[in-house]
Amino acid sequence: MKILFTCKEFPHAKVIGGPIIIYNRLKYFSKNHLVSLAAFFHAGEEKYIPSVKPFCHDLKLVPLPAKRSPLKATWDFFTSPIPHYFLRTHGSQKMAETIAEMVQKDRYDFVIGEYSVMGQFIHNNPLLPPVRRIVSVHECYYLARLKAFRCSSLGLGKLKEAINLKGLKKYEFDMYRHADKVLTLTHQDKKKLLEIFPELDIAVVPHGVDVEDFSFSGPEGEERSIVFVGNYLHHPNVDATLYFYQEIWPRIKSQVPEIKFYVVGQGPPPEIRSLSQDDAVIVTGRVDDVRPYLKKGRVFICPVRLGGGFRGKILEAMAVGTPVVSTSLGAEGVPTVQRENIIIADNPEEFTQGILDLMNDDKLFERIRNRARKLVEEKYAWEKGVEIMEGVLEKMMKKNPSSKN
Repeated sequence: MKILFTCKEFPHAKVIGGPIIIYNRLKYFSKNHLVSLAAFFHAGEEKYIPSVKPFCHDLKLVPLPAKRSPLKATWDFFTSPIPHYFLRTHGSQKMAETIAEMVQKDRYDFVIGEYSVMGQFIHNNPLLPPVRRIVSVHECYYLARLKAFRCSSLGLGKLKEAINLKGLKKYEFDMYRHADKVLTLTHQDKKKLLEIFPELDIAVVPHGVDVEDFSFSGPEGEERSIVFVGNYLHHPNVDATLYFYQEIWPRIKSQVPEIKFYVVGQGPPPEIRSLSQDDAVIVTGRVDDVRPYLKKGRVFICPVRLGGGFRGKILEAMAVGTPVVSTSLGAEGVPTVQRENIIIADNPEEFTQGILDLMNDDKLFERIRNRARKLVEEKYAWEKGVEIMEGVLEKMMKKNPSSKN
């Protein structure tokens, strides 16, 4: 099969967060199929091209578009059918042209928009030749924004958000409806989409982790520390970190004065960077390898309250043997067993107690980390997800390429 993957970020070997899914799909699909990639990239990421190029028949990187002026944003708000949420960070005629040119040149069997925001380039793109179109929904933007909207306070901003949400819902679900297939990472996400539009053609292709790269080991060193890994260009990770620091961290610090908190990942905004004024908080920014930080931690946390999709960071922590304390939302999609392979905690008191229990109870610590590793090996090794996705695509090959726009 000939497959063109498209991605909102450059999915290289050192990327943190969701794009690592696409990196591994490229890596494993390239063993038996012809794969190519069109992706946005940040300045300075060119150095990571060698980690991806061996897997790709063709590789095209498009610079992320410049921030729109207030006047242009207002004009688009009233005139463009594409939602504000898609245009503000990834509105790009250049990407639409690049994808169309790649399909025209190599006649791919599939073009896959990894992340809903990339669906805009295969939906209503008049330049795109007939091809089977797939939208891989890592997170439904409408449902994620709806959750944030319900948590926001009344005011003019909320009124504007209500208008944005109406247009976002219509566009995003039209995009899903016109795709030849929609992919989700969890059965929960599939169910949520079908509740809104029951006619969608959806397949579940789970996340995964490289169980060899993320090898099982004990904590490295004697430091008592907590770790959170995330892409801080994604607001739910910012919210999660601030929630933890403001509501839970003081409780932990009072019980374990020597504790350290590692905030790992690219793009921390000022409100996250300022946490390093606390001598016990280390904000790393982008790192080339998250594994040393995962292995350093006594506990990995996932205090996520907003957004959707699947948090692969939990699987990585489980794989290396670092027990996880997470909200229910943060662990959504993982077959959790409370205090057997994870600790689920949905309020500050429970979250605090879960961390303290793992700090002080070696028997609990060992039980959770060993059973979590077993879960990852049995259900989330990368090869398993790729086999499922390969089966989905093989069935689709029996149908003619789509000319839908």
